[in-house]
Amino acid sequence: MKRIASSLVALALLAPAALPAHAQGHAGHGSPAAAQSASKIDGEIRKVDKTAGKLTIKHGEVKAMGMPPMTMMFGVKDKSLLDKVKEGDKVQFSLATESGAMVVTAIESAKR
Repeated sequence: MKRIASSLVALALLAPAALPAHAQGHAGHGSPAAAQSASKIDGEIRKVDKTAGKLTIKHGEVKAMGMPPMTMMFGVKDKSLLDKVKEGDKVQFSLATESGAMVVTAIESAKR
């Protein structure tokens, strides 16, 4: 019983060391060797945060980056992009990976 308790304590101490690696893998939603950019992704603006320079977008699948449909927050390459959209807008946007983070590089209203 003492041996099991010691093993559990060791596991509890080692588990946090594995978390940063898992978080890094999720941050890129694919391998670093995945496509560096994706164009014409369909989405809907959920939030515009001009102070933080970020957009929350509900988007479809991004095959080039190995991402399933989801809602997530993205930084923008140029803060002027934030003035082009508002919550609820249907958009098409482009992403690129810069310094390990995905950023919106272009955005326009979706053609209806």
